[in-house]
Amino acid sequence: MEKIAVLDSGGQYCHLIARKVRELGVYAEILPLETTTKRLSRYKGVIISGGPASVFLKGSPRPKPSLFQLDRPLLGICYGHQLMAQYLEGEVEKGRDNEYGQADVRIRHELPLFAELPLRQRVWMSHGDHVAKLPPGFETLGDTRQCSVAAMGDLKRKYFGLQFHPEVVHTAYGSEILRNFLFRVCRCRMDWHPEDSVLKIFETIRRTVKDRWVLFFLSGGVDSTVAYALTVKALGTERVHGVYVDTGFMRLDETREIQEAFDHLGYGRLEVVAARGQFLSRLRNVVDPEKKRRIIGRLFVDVQEQVLEQEEFAGSDWILGQGTIYPDRIESGASTNSAVIKTHHNRVDSITKLIKEGRILEPLADFYKDEVRTLGRVLGLPQQLIWRHPFPGPGLAIRCLCTKEDEKVLTDSAIDGMAKNAGYRGFLLPIRSVGVQGDSRSYANLTVLHGGPLDFRSLLPLATEITNRHRQTNRVVLALEPKRWRPGEWSVHKATLTRKRIALLQEADSIVTEFLRNQGFYRRVWQCPVVLVPLSRNGGETIALRPVTSVDGMTAETAQLPAGKINGLSRELKALSGVEAVLYDLSHKPPSTIEWE
Repeated sequence: MEKIAVLDSGGQYCHLIARKVRELGVYAEILPLETTTKRLSRYKGVIISGGPASVFLKGSPRPKPSLFQLDRPLLGICYGHQLMAQYLEGEVEKGRDNEYGQADVRIRHELPLFAELPLRQRVWMSHGDHVAKLPPGFETLGDTRQCSVAAMGDLKRKYFGLQFHPEVVHTAYGSEILRNFLFRVCRCRMDWHPEDSVLKIFETIRRTVKDRWVLFFLSGGVDSTVAYALTVKALGTERVHGVYVDTGFMRLDETREIQEAFDHLGYGRLEVVAARGQFLSRLRNVVDPEKKRRIIGRLFVDVQEQVLEQEEFAGSDWILGQGTIYPDRIESGASTNSAVIKTHHNRVDSITKLIKEGRILEPLADFYKDEVRTLGRVLGLPQQLIWRHPFPGPGLAIRCLCTKEDEKVLTDSAIDGMAKNAGYRGFLLPIRSVGVQGDSRSYANLTVLHGGPLDFRSLLPLATEITNRHRQTNRVVLALEPKRWRPGEWSVHKATLTRKRIALLQEADSIVTEFLRNQGFYRRVWQCPVVLVPLSRNGGETIALRPVTSVDGMTAETAQLPAGKINGLSRELKALSGVEAVLYDLSHKPPSTIEWE
């Protein structure tokens, strides 16, 4: 079987590159960036991933210098593109402006990489540094308004570099570009068949578990459900015990719905552990989102120990099963050089300790959401389980934003000036949310636009331009209710996790979910987090809507739902007792993550 090597520079999309290559019918293996050329010579071609570092930083990821003498086709992406230029005597410069999100590239020379593709394409950017001078033997293959060398190539050596990310779904012809590299440049054969995955997963489960039993934590979402089904089919119901923890942070009536769904699956008994008081008590007065996640992750381990203390489990050797998927790991910094975007609850220190001890089973740790759904179909799981919207393990605890103290909104004349040019006004909130900019975690202020309609043609380019030019913000929202604001009247108030705030968020989330189902939008959007924000004029709350479209969760675009329908929904939410405003999130991923925390 022919193989492609993907060298890991620490980018958030490294595994996504490998997955795209596998989708195209060629097996891909991820290797460290410093892999020797002797080993790489066994592969048909090499792809160098992007990464969060700058080529100028001391200690940034570096390959063996001999990599760029390798007699194999090379494709450098983002950071890999810049490394190629630097090592081959080109020049890389720090950019005055960062470039995140959509861009239009003009193809100057097709060569094999862009063969039979349009000369103008939409691509996805996430970078600050850029190639300023081509290495000897290279020519510019494409440029954008902000990047003069968006693509370069040396046809003689079959070396190519792309500043943009062809591996993400939001690069319009990304798959075709990778296909051209595989089949026109590397001359690969299509001999990888991922349909064999289920049998291989069964083998991995049996090899990992050995003669032990599995205590499997379930959330009711597609990831944990598919992982649990795979484990039961590999080991049998007598060796797998399913546990659902009612943390109090689930959706309205979700515990009952999950119990009913699992009763129909026939995969053994699902034990429900009531732990609402325990979770809320430990999270009281906790504001920092990373601390929230760590506490929740530790509490899941505590619950595991409580369950294993039951008499029926005495004397048995158990390991913990989880529905962890690849984005959970990579955003938590699992890759060699990758930045921590946010620590997922299934990657906190206590879980990491169990992993090192060989006491964790994660059947889906190398899969993406769309691949998990494919596995679910192969297993014959019900459609309503397979297509449930993703829901974070910490639940609504990370959609209920908390703050330490009261703060006034912030004015920024530059952002307000940009907004005015597009027919809106803008200001900053002292509330910060998590983002991913240049493959690194950002934790930056929120920009609020107001005074204009929900017009995506104007708003989406404006949101991208604001986050590209102003690093102090990584997320832009539009005020739906009220439409016009007097910023001086609004402030962020001190807020923590309370039953009352969670109950309000559950009610708002239920309204939004029913809206999506009734309007036929539920399958149209990939996920729609509903966020509670302690922003008000009179001590109330603000509801933020975050509908996105995505394939795998590693990148996402704001869902462009009909303005008239959304305005009706916002009025319904505004009518809830305690809600003073409604916002619509306009930011893609990157620069914003899907979840706010």
